[in-house]
Amino acid sequence: MTAQDYMAPESIGRLQQRALGVGVVGAIICAIGWLRWPAQFFHSYLVAFLFILGLSLGSLGLLMLQHLTSGHWGIIIRRPLEAAVRTLWLVALLFVPVIFGMKYLYGAWLNAPPTGEGSLSNFQKTYLTTNNFVIRAAIYFAVWLLLAFMLERWSRQQDVDTANRALRRKFKMLSGPGIILYVFGVGFASIDWAMSLSPHWFSTIYGFIFVVGEVISSLCLVIAISVLLSRTTPMAGLIQARHLSDLGKLLLAFVMLWAYFSFSQLLIIWSGNLPDEISFYRSRLYGSWGLVAIIVLIFHFFAPFFMLLSRDLKRSASLLPKVAFLLIFMRFVDLFWTTRPEFSPTNALPSWFDVVVPITLVGLWLGIFARNLKSQPLLPLGDPKLQEAIEVHEY
Repeated sequence: MTAQDYMAPESIGRLQQRALGVGVVGAIICAIGWLRWPAQFFHSYLVAFLFILGLSLGSLGLLMLQHLTSGHWGIIIRRPLEAAVRTLWLVALLFVPVIFGMKYLYGAWLNAPPTGEGSLSNFQKTYLTTNNFVIRAAIYFAVWLLLAFMLERWSRQQDVDTANRALRRKFKMLSGPGIILYVFGVGFASIDWAMSLSPHWFSTIYGFIFVVGEVISSLCLVIAISVLLSRTTPMAGLIQARHLSDLGKLLLAFVMLWAYFSFSQLLIIWSGNLPDEISFYRSRLYGSWGLVAIIVLIFHFFAPFFMLLSRDLKRSASLLPKVAFLLIFMRFVDLFWTTRPEFSPTNALPSWFDVVVPITLVGLWLGIFARNLKSQPLLPLGDPKLQEAIEVHEY
């Protein structure tokens, strides 16, 4: 097998053009909205940014997990994961508007009174400052981009030097500490960019919920992309039911883990019943936001959980992607429910910004993702376990 035999089909090129076209048109509309209704724009922008951030960072976490475990499930989806990870530079650029919109997003701590009701603690006054906010963001992206750079560099090396078994050892040695850095980075970033919207509320499980949510969104994306690629050459016939079953089991595990962390957070705060802690759920479990919470509970956990219990569904190339698309959409709804009540405590109805801004950012992200996917063979041809992974032996 040669690299040219496994390059992406023309449909990926069409996806790139159409996605970038949608992104550019959406960016023009967003620019107008930014100038006329800046507060509403930035409220929607934060949700959309956190969503595409999850697609890239969740892929980074899954990629390192695959290198650490050497599972066959990851070899099949490795190139889509790498393509998603290589969009991190775009996500870093798209973070810049968040800095410009800080006064519309983080006014709760930027404009907090020095003393009295609503004032920050001494630690918060030191931690939650504009300069420290930007410096920490630069550190997060520097770590993530460095991990992505090293993994990409060695992956390209492996394609050329197929006999170099030392590269597998390098992948493992980087991925172990890399996963730890990834979890800590996402945890602290979620505190800065989401939890600090309400600086007087805190949760020690909050970062873990974000980590698992990002992995769910990225895993669903690569499942959908891989199944779509398997319908045409060169991937036709390579992705088997056993691969889908493994990916479905992994998705089920992360859905259960997300539910466990989310329920643990609710249970601890509910039982504690402290005024500063219950504020988060008090605005999210009643009124119209309570309806959104029910939707998240049903379609982010119960429905996927019971569907993914089915062995036949997990092995189905027609049904598993549908569950994946449902979860991708629900990841956006969950982020909307997590952040938006800080700005609209009583109104859960989305505005046109909540449609246009996410479509714009997802269009730009998908365009770069498709370009990355075209740049390398769709399979890691230098991986010594590739032949074993694509070998036909159904069970």
